[in-house]
Amino acid sequence: MTAQMHVPSLLSRAGAVSALTLAAVGGTLAAPGAAPEAQAATAHASKALSVAVAKKGAPYKYGAVGPNRFDCSGLTLYAYKQAGKTLPRTAQQQYNKTRHISASSRQKGDLVFFHSGGRVYHVGIYAGSGKIWHSPKTGSWVKLDKIWTSKVLYGRVR
Repeated sequence: MTAQMHVPSLLSRAGAVSALTLAAVGGTLAAPGAAPEAQAATAHASKALSVAVAKKGAPYKYGAVGPNRFDCSGLTLYAYKQAGKTLPRTAQQQYNKTRHISASSRQKGDLVFFHSGGRVYHVGIYAGSGKIWHSPKTGSWVKLDKIWTSKVLYGRVR
């Protein structure tokens, strides 16, 4: 048996074990089955989503990357930057940089890319329940909208 396999019995006998004790025996504080990278990605995505929500009502401006005005990819770039991640400038470049995932794998905070003719033209942050936070167009503002087409792709920021 390895030291890590003894952690559950150590926990049951001792009741509570410090993080240092777990580290000393090769244990982990991660949820069972969760990889540390997945936990970090989820934390960044949650933070980015919160930043986007906080920008509700900020006006759209083509080419703007915040903090008070945004275009679509400017909002996602800004939100993820606040969460400690770097994204390229345009929606297409952001799609190219993300890990592509299926619709069934999407989670809150993932990026939603709208495409036509092999070209990505819009991006938003998935909010759950088929909705995104985005900065859609001139005369509009950062808001929550229902995904209006099936021509979307999903990406997870690494």
